[in-house]
Amino acid sequence: MSLEELRKKIDEIDNKLVGLLNERAEIVVEIGKIKNKAESPAYSPDREKQVLAKITKASKGPLPEKCLVAIWRELMSGSLALERPLRIGFLGPGGSFSHTAAMLKFGQSVEYEPLADIRSVLAEVSKAHCDLALVPVENSTGGGVIETLDALIDSDVKVCAEVLMAVHHNLLANCSLDEIEKIYSKPEVFTQCRNWLSAAFKQAQTISVASTAKAAQMAAAEPKSAAIGSAAAAEIYGLKIVCENIEDITNNITRFFVVGREDARRTGEDKTAILFSTAHKAGALAEVLNVFKKYGINLTNIESRPSKKMQWEYYFFVDLLGHRSDEKVQQGLEEARKHCLALSILGSFPRAMELL
Repeated sequence: MSLEELRKKIDEIDNKLVGLLNERAEIVVEIGKIKNKAESPAYSPDREKQVLAKITKASKGPLPEKCLVAIWRELMSGSLALERPLRIGFLGPGGSFSHTAAMLKFGQSVEYEPLADIRSVLAEVSKAHCDLALVPVENSTGGGVIETLDALIDSDVKVCAEVLMAVHHNLLANCSLDEIEKIYSKPEVFTQCRNWLSAAFKQAQTISVASTAKAAQMAAAEPKSAAIGSAAAAEIYGLKIVCENIEDITNNITRFFVVGREDARRTGEDKTAILFSTAHKAGALAEVLNVFKKYGINLTNIESRPSKKMQWEYYFFVDLLGHRSDEKVQQGLEEARKHCLALSILGSFPRAMELL
């Protein structure tokens, strides 16, 4: 077939696709009516996981699975907007890594709300001003995000999904490298770029701010200042990328929590996040961990934070494999409570298996 004939065939297929997509959208509208009548949440992480698994299984190629997933994520974004307009909170301003992760997760058809700090992000969900929000919780280089962990202690939101995103840091400025006197970014970002910063700068002052996008805003407004942030932030705030990919470890991945007012239903490939505190006595933490060992519950992450209410008392954040409705998880958590001053379930959610 000639080039023109092949293009004509693509046009015919495109017309069929548009018709099928709109036929699908009509069904989505009906689903939205049922959900709204039952006051069910529009976003269902478990259903999202099922849909993406089915479309990748159904594909015989040659279109890459990653491409199909990206198409369907945007399709689901439009579907959410048809069911009920959603507002997604994130650590702002626009151009932060949280903003990028939120858009990759929820697409272009929902409303986004930039917020000043992580406590505000969680509070807006708790007050139902935002339907969902996305917050960074852990980095493969720097470990737990302290601000998020501390904010979760005092919040009643539920973790309903997790997101994994590769993060590449860039030095952003409107001056040359040797003119830079101040560098703005998040504390965790400085940790992830520590070796590069030590080698590249001897005198420049590093200043911690709430987000990488805020850092870009400040660097754009001040002479002889720079920020460490995303390429998107450089474009938004009119900065040049002076140095690319300055993170110390190339495989630099940040894990985000999606939080709402309900967690997710069981999928069979789930995690549960819990928060507990123990008495200040020898072996208190070991007693709790031994319970999980007894029930064969695999822990994938554990972080500790001081309670700030009593000296030498700590909160422990734990991710475990399994859903809170699984029998062995229920039994393990019930027994673990006996060894804790307090234990709460932050939420069960589908396990993220690949990067956005």
